[in-house]
Amino acid sequence: MIDFKDITPKDKELITSFTQHSLRRNCDLSFSNLCSWRFLYNTQFAVLNGYLLLKFWAEGELVYMMPIGQGNLGQVLEAMIQDAHEEKAPFCLLGICTDMCEELEALMPGRFLFTADRDYADYLYLRTDLATLAGKKFQPKRNHVNKFKRMYPNYEYTPITPDRIQECLELEAEWCKANNCDQHEGTGNERRALVYALHHFEELGLTGGILHVDGRIAAFTFGMPINQDTFGVHVEKADTRIEGSYAMINYEFANHIPEQYVYINREEDLGIEGLRKAKLSYQPAIILEKYTACLRDEPVEPIKW
Repeated sequence: MIDFKDITPKDKELITSFTQHSLRRNCDLSFSNLCSWRFLYNTQFAVLNGYLLLKFWAEGELVYMMPIGQGNLGQVLEAMIQDAHEEKAPFCLLGICTDMCEELEALMPGRFLFTADRDYADYLYLRTDLATLAGKKFQPKRNHVNKFKRMYPNYEYTPITPDRIQECLELEAEWCKANNCDQHEGTGNERRALVYALHHFEELGLTGGILHVDGRIAAFTFGMPINQDTFGVHVEKADTRIEGSYAMINYEFANHIPEQYVYINREEDLGIEGLRKAKLSYQPAIILEKYTACLRDEPVEPIKW
């Protein structure tokens, strides 16, 4: 059996030494996401023959992610299959993008069954699009930003620093109360991950921003690089009583993300109609489809994250 270990903030340097130099842009590879959601997925990692391996449990089902690294991928996959069988579980990989499907099929022809789930596709935007909102297709978004500037000419955008974490937690608590998030499993889990991330902000390597209006917090957001050309935005919360606060925090944060990042990954819509509409309205450059890949001779029920 492979020697997997629980992920902790202390593993950031090791894990990001693989993910940061990968070509993969999916949000599942953000170190903050891996660590902040460990309470739900019991996420573990191992390094084997030059590859980073990730293993977790989704709705009680054992699943893995595609290995990240260089070397003999086929040999590593066979070791992972053996690990799953020793756990008395079928072998499945989650978060498999199209290029990974092709790689698996080339290595192990006909052995995998691939199942797409649109609800878990990532939305990738050009950083320059979100930072400039230039062109006719972004006219409605520019209107929201310009209206905000007219209504709140003294607004202030500042980075999240340790002394500002508490006001983010307070806004999150207000948002949660207004949206009854503790009564719903999905938003309750999101809250737990968000609070963990804020409490371990610097350890996780997060970067964020806060919007103030008349001296009080109106919105905050944070994220971290996924790889060398893609920055992941993991959280965005705003006081909806302040009109345009979501549009403005999105715009400001995009303007403060370093220019080396070509893409901004704003994660999935989870099949939520309003969220899908909002994400599409920002004109994604790429909708990054993700698949589940399970061994064809080990059928399983569809797995939800």
